[in-house]
Amino acid sequence: MACAALLSTTAFAQNQYDALRFLQRDLNGTARFVGMGGAMSALGADLSTISTNPAGIGLYRSNDVSLSFGWNSNQAKTDWAGTNITQKSDKMSFDQVGFVWTTKIGNKTDLRFMNFAFNYQKRANFTREFYAKGGLTRQSLTNQMADMLWYAGNGYDNSYIYQSDFDGLLDADNPYVDPDYIGTPFLGAMGARTGLVDAAWDNNGKITDIFGWNGEDGEYYSSEKGGISEFDFNVSFNVKDRFYFGLTLGVYDINYSRYSSYGENLNRRMAGEDGTIYSDKAWMTLDNWSKTEGVGVDLKLGAIIRPFEYSPFRIGFAVHTPIWYSLTDKYTSCLTGHITNDGEPYSENLSRYYGEPNYILDYHLISPWRFNVSMGTTFSSVLAVDAEYEYETYNGTRLTDVDDNDFNGTYAIDETLKGVHTFRVGMEVKPIPEFSIRAGYYYKSSPIEDDSFKNIAATDETRTDPEYFNLKSQQAVTFGVGFRSKSIYADIAYKYAFAKADFYAFDSEDLVPAKVDAERNQLLFTIGARF
Repeated sequence: MACAALLSTTAFAQNQYDALRFLQRDLNGTARFVGMGGAMSALGADLSTISTNPAGIGLYRSNDVSLSFGWNSNQAKTDWAGTNITQKSDKMSFDQVGFVWTTKIGNKTDLRFMNFAFNYQKRANFTREFYAKGGLTRQSLTNQMADMLWYAGNGYDNSYIYQSDFDGLLDADNPYVDPDYIGTPFLGAMGARTGLVDAAWDNNGKITDIFGWNGEDGEYYSSEKGGISEFDFNVSFNVKDRFYFGLTLGVYDINYSRYSSYGENLNRRMAGEDGTIYSDKAWMTLDNWSKTEGVGVDLKLGAIIRPFEYSPFRIGFAVHTPIWYSLTDKYTSCLTGHITNDGEPYSENLSRYYGEPNYILDYHLISPWRFNVSMGTTFSSVLAVDAEYEYETYNGTRLTDVDDNDFNGTYAIDETLKGVHTFRVGMEVKPIPEFSIRAGYYYKSSPIEDDSFKNIAATDETRTDPEYFNLKSQQAVTFGVGFRSKSIYADIAYKYAFAKADFYAFDSEDLVPAKVDAERNQLLFTIGARF
């Protein structure tokens, strides 16, 4: 019951894992775009190219309106120290709606068409569940909590805290804002106040050891909801039917929430006052609730060129400015500890101190630049192919306060995130003019160093969610079919996306990570009309 309080907030900054979540984007859009693996930046003439190469809208010669929706099935298989678990979740989704309005200037003028377009699509879908369970081989989150307390309070020696400080931490009405404990990680304080972290001291009252427990096994569950919605406004030009230019203003809306729960079974051997060694048991549960909302904006510029006048071969170029996000976070946490020999469990709930949302963090996330180069061509109106490459400097991402001062998380980003390479290839075959068959492949390199970790004490002591994922490369294979009449069209696409990751429930050099195989099956439908 103590953990069932309403969502409340406390001020905290962000780290590289929070930034990485909002840098990710799914392969999504119209069914034709997805069916070709997202490789249409040089071919153009599809609404979803508004967000990859804005010049693709310049290839339209008639008006277009389309609507896309589908079904997503997420699956995560985990192997944590030999315990294998599969978690699945299914959800319908509304993925895209947009239109193109073409304005013909002339057949013999240099400027042939001037087009305007709007498109909404789901940039990222966060709705998923994750579950992992495994042995801890004596590692425990309580030991990470204990390590955090070596620098707690106003101790005069960086290596120790004093008995009076430690007792004060246990007894203070609100140690999380008490000036004597500024800089003390909240998670460590919660461990001490629930009795999961203990201390030993010498005859002079000086702390000689701060310690937690031995972990027997751990169990983690998370449920995420929400996504990033992208609204693109475009103007594009057709010059001599050989040169196409486009500009897209992108507006983004983030709505993300997450609940996570992590529990451990614990044990340790202790010496009593008479020197007798006895075994003790305990368990703990850490619950976290978080919510992020905000908006962002960027510009995308693109060009497509037919270098040979009588050839359908095209080369595309695009550059995307950083997305400037203005975000607000809300957060609360509850830690429950039960030591078998100490009676009832005790819960430390931040909502006890922040019953109203009087601590809300407003901050900025500035994403990296993105560059795209593509090539495409058609063969006798029967076969179309496209290949493209993108590069993003993820380690150039910034996290700042509202006055543009960098958070510590920016330095963690610079040290651990990498430049990301994305490759896409796609093809479309028309055995008859009304029917199309499509296939594509998508690859995105790992965005983060393998040995990265979440350093709560260094990036932000108010964080109480110690878990993190180190993502590997991401891939997808796609297939699709389409039907075209004179004015109506319908497309279907199937996407199988897969990726690997290492999951850590907390930071410990000796903790064996859970190996994660994540899969997403998506079925996408588009209906539209050209007129």
